[in-house]
Amino acid sequence: MEATGTDEVEKIKSKFMSAWHNMKYSWVLKTKTYFSRNSPVFLLGKCYHFKTEGEYRALHSVHSSSAGLSTDGSNFDQINTEISGNVEEFRKDFISRIWLTYREEFPQIRGSALTTDCGWGCTLRTGQMLLAQGLMLHFLGRAWVWPEALDMDSSDSESWTSSTVRKLTASFEASLTAERDPKILARPQRGPARRDWDVTEMRNEVYHRKIISWFGDSPLAAFGLHQLIEYGKKSGKMAGDWYGPAVVAHILRKAVEEARDPELQGVTVYVAQDCTVYSSDVIDRQCSFLDSGKAGTKAVIILVPVRLGGERTNTDYLEFVKGILSLEYCVGIIGGKPKQSYYFAGFQDDSLIYMDPHYCQSFVDVSIKDFPLESFHCPSPKKMSFKKMDPSCTIGFYCRTVQDFEKASEEITKMLKSSSKEKYPLFTFVKGHSRDYDFASSPLHEENDLFSEDEKRRLKRFSAEEFVLL
Repeated sequence: MEATGTDEVEKIKSKFMSAWHNMKYSWVLKTKTYFSRNSPVFLLGKCYHFKTEGEYRALHSVHSSSAGLSTDGSNFDQINTEISGNVEEFRKDFISRIWLTYREEFPQIRGSALTTDCGWGCTLRTGQMLLAQGLMLHFLGRAWVWPEALDMDSSDSESWTSSTVRKLTASFEASLTAERDPKILARPQRGPARRDWDVTEMRNEVYHRKIISWFGDSPLAAFGLHQLIEYGKKSGKMAGDWYGPAVVAHILRKAVEEARDPELQGVTVYVAQDCTVYSSDVIDRQCSFLDSGKAGTKAVIILVPVRLGGERTNTDYLEFVKGILSLEYCVGIIGGKPKQSYYFAGFQDDSLIYMDPHYCQSFVDVSIKDFPLESFHCPSPKKMSFKKMDPSCTIGFYCRTVQDFEKASEEITKMLKSSSKEKYPLFTFVKGHSRDYDFASSPLHEENDLFSEDEKRRLKRFSAEEFVLL
């Protein structure tokens, strides 16, 4: 009886916390993000200009000299980017990225009374967004956009605000009456009926939904919050704790390694050790046998935990961060403000473009056929000055083949050298294996423990957000 009483107290406490988080994280402020028509906008390796057609033609002819991305004009001369002069194309591209936010009323997290990640899960959510972008590149390619992206117009934001009032009221009523499922009036479905799609579009939509389903808020989802928390326990993190970007990088690696879906066997994740990417270790992962026993090259998502300064971000790294987000290999940056994680996906001038997970939405059951997609796509971008960025972050790259990795490592190494300005670079690519330098390499599979002792030591250090500053 004593235990039951304690459980009831925890449930009531959880409901009150859920109601509070609804109030704190569910309001959508009708603020607009302003973009300059005079500067290029970069989004995950694509470049957009918002000038009129005549102005765009003139700018296109002198793009390499007028982009204004480097003080000496040398950093980004050879970056392969797709240029667009259409504002709507940028909107469509941004909205097509997968947006993962706080959720409430999802199945209870094992070992806790939590049914929401409001207030503590933001870094896990930004990590999910980065991984989702890597999987989108793998299965859909960078040119893919959601055909229904522009159906999510600005009026959606207004309807979210009104629905928030209903959600907040219903949640408080449920908390006070101990009602299990708050009665919330459903928001009417938006968008036209599905048009006739060709075979390629149908195939892409299948993968679009499948990728989102892997991040569903249920214990069965391969990269859902419930699974990530289980892997985080091995590094001493529990549900309700705050996760740093370096710890999340290691959790994502384990989640991909342990994923059993045959579709995911062609993808692996490598996490840089002590700001060093060991090329032979990466290639070994790419060339490892698939679970089916067949030989094949895997695509790799490389995650590099770094620190862009001491207490504050060093503005000397601004050009490097811009360069990274300009690369076709980039899948974004897990970063943010202190104790507030954002998914950085682009920039304009000295402002970073990001997606914000700090918005509390209702649980969506992604196991049902034709589950609604709207809440997994952000209708509008946000911008933040680079100066406000927390120095602790994790940078992500995707390479489909070994040749892609070798090309990416060359390009990034040049960028690192040009941005270091007589200081040590943020991270390095080193030929050979980590074991060649007397470091224990991370095992691919461990039967009894998900993290090796060496990994546990690194994770404990990372969980305190301590980095060696060179």
